[in-house]
Amino acid sequence: MKPSKAVIAIILVAALIATMCACSKNSNSNSTTTSASSSAEEIETALKLANNENQEWTYDSNADAWILSVVTAVMNPEIEDQQGVSVCVPGAYVKGIDTDGDGSVDTTAENANSAVKGSLVIDYDAKVTSTNGQVYTASTCPVILNTGAAGYGSQNNQTAATTYAKEGYINVACGNRGKQDTATDSDGNEYYTGDAPLCLVDQKNAARYVKYNILLGNLPGNIDYFVSTGGSGGGAHAAMFAATSNNSDYYDYEIEAGAVGVYKNADGTYSTTVTIDGKEYEISDGAWGCVAYSAITSLYEADMALAFEYYLDADYDFGSDFKAKLAELLAEEYKNYINDQNLTVDESKVNLDINSDGDTKDTIKLAIEYDESKYPETNGYGGTYLDFYLAEFISNLQWYIDNLDYSENWTWFDADGNALSDSEVAAMTTADKAQAFLEGRYTKGSSSSENMQGGPGGNGGSPSGEAPSGNPPSDMGGTPPDMNGGSKEVGTPDAGSTQSSTGSTDSANYSSFDEMLEAYQNDIASIQEGDKYGNNIVNLYNPLNYIGNDDTDNPTWTRIVMGASEGDMSMFSSLNMQIAWLNAGVDSTIEWQWDGGHVPSEVLGESLALYVDTMYGKYVDGAVEITKAEASKQTSNGDSTEQSGTDITSWVNYKDSKVSFSLADAASYRTAGASKAVPGFDVIDYVQEDYVFGNSTADARHWDEHLLKVLEENKDTLSELFNK
Repeated sequence: MKPSKAVIAIILVAALIATMCACSKNSNSNSTTTSASSSAEEIETALKLANNENQEWTYDSNADAWILSVVTAVMNPEIEDQQGVSVCVPGAYVKGIDTDGDGSVDTTAENANSAVKGSLVIDYDAKVTSTNGQVYTASTCPVILNTGAAGYGSQNNQTAATTYAKEGYINVACGNRGKQDTATDSDGNEYYTGDAPLCLVDQKNAARYVKYNILLGNLPGNIDYFVSTGGSGGGAHAAMFAATSNNSDYYDYEIEAGAVGVYKNADGTYSTTVTIDGKEYEISDGAWGCVAYSAITSLYEADMALAFEYYLDADYDFGSDFKAKLAELLAEEYKNYINDQNLTVDESKVNLDINSDGDTKDTIKLAIEYDESKYPETNGYGGTYLDFYLAEFISNLQWYIDNLDYSENWTWFDADGNALSDSEVAAMTTADKAQAFLEGRYTKGSSSSENMQGGPGGNGGSPSGEAPSGNPPSDMGGTPPDMNGGSKEVGTPDAGSTQSSTGSTDSANYSSFDEMLEAYQNDIASIQEGDKYGNNIVNLYNPLNYIGNDDTDNPTWTRIVMGASEGDMSMFSSLNMQIAWLNAGVDSTIEWQWDGGHVPSEVLGESLALYVDTMYGKYVDGAVEITKAEASKQTSNGDSTEQSGTDITSWVNYKDSKVSFSLADAASYRTAGASKAVPGFDVIDYVQEDYVFGNSTADARHWDEHLLKVLEENKDTLSELFNK
């Protein structure tokens, strides 16, 4: 006999009575707040989705998916509008909605004409076959966590998109605090917040909330198969989310927010379990896998890495003598930094013949050499580290031309610039397309995913309609932060923009080198003093500190996709993350997409879903082994009248279906896409990503100790050149 609605209500009241003194509900935001001293039992009771009387589910008939209204993911939100979570669930996993708490279906997809208050009734027997052929159920399917944080900025709560419903995935959208946010304390005083690591912490807390409710049976999904994804600043956080899985450095911040499944014991140690029906379950704040697009991390090495990469181009114009000299000095600093790491890479793990001995069987010690006579075309720099870098670039172009059969709606041209006929296009071999591509005899189709590129923090589409983005598209809800900064002055709280690479002024904010140096010294000293938990927040945002760390649970796999021609981040940073992950036993891939800009689209038959399905088939027992579908070769030409490709045959060699080019050529290709002030993010004035390293009284601080070292050690030389 089923209990009556009245009995159900009494049971729920009894379950929540322990929290009523410390806990209050906001019916407008579906939130639950409590004091910072809440017990584990109080938190776990309050954050049970079934106990949230305001949860609503909306059915999307076009996508056959149910979407949860935004609910607050923690007990103590500092900014409620940025600390919530929503999920999208494939319709196949849902029998319907229980509106009265008796466990049975009261509303189904057929009669859900508006938002329905109540809990999911999950169908654990139903199966969904993804577009790539992988098979999932409500208890085995991956969960995609979208890390917003474009430009390291805040992300307002938003309802989850239906993007992955057809793939059988659970899709999670979460808000997060970010740089330049403000809040008001109990005395009415406004303060800055959202600095490191709160943006990442909010994403970790959202994951904890979803995993907890999966364990409770309130949501479908598998807690062991969480995949983080995002673009630009969101890509940085997707990578950081995977790199810092379950590292205790973040627990105090999670506890402060009132996250579920992380508590401090009386002896100062931590507990990371929840209790369900008398049994303890571990809750992770990390990832099984990661797909990050234009991951702007690690900021720690960003200045010297970008300076070094551009300094490899002996012809690059830095805009002023000061910047040119600073780039030269930072390049040397980067060489020393890399050589101090004692890096190695196993050729077989990256499938590259780095030392050109005809096999991929060696473990290569990676180092940077400086010899002006040996490497004159790259300002004296060479060595095995750069051999690896070059091999990655060459393999990227090789992959691109090998996959041109996947191109859609391109227009191909002959040597005289005339568009080919449909029959001529249909007869083109892969080698024919490769030659045409290298000679620039093509125009990418305007409706093709290959030509869809996001701007800073932008969306960037994909063949399967995905939007791996730091800035959510309209169907993900929420309003993207303004990444362009308009005409606002760099260094102001509302700027949100880096300096252009075309400026010749060394600093608009400092009249003398000494004034600038003092600002650097004071800011960095304040950061090195530590925050209220004693942590250096710059170190907290360096993934290389955590990958392979004894206190970190490594993901199973990662994939970092960078636009090879973007100027927002050095390619070395993704290379360094891959090296670290490989040496930690992680299946790690980097893809430097040829001609790809910032937050590049998936191209030539690739997609996030294809990669997730492939990794699932590779690492989950009983799963289907997935291979990329055969290309549907183009049989009719596009409708462009003029070719728009670039002829690169003057520096790219193509012989026996293999491409090659020099390190100097790669450097020249990279600097052609320069868009940021060089050297790096932290050049002279506060710029975009610096705001994440503010504190409660300052929205931004200088933070780069390597740059400070160069400024101090070369003060006499640099001061003479400054603002001249």
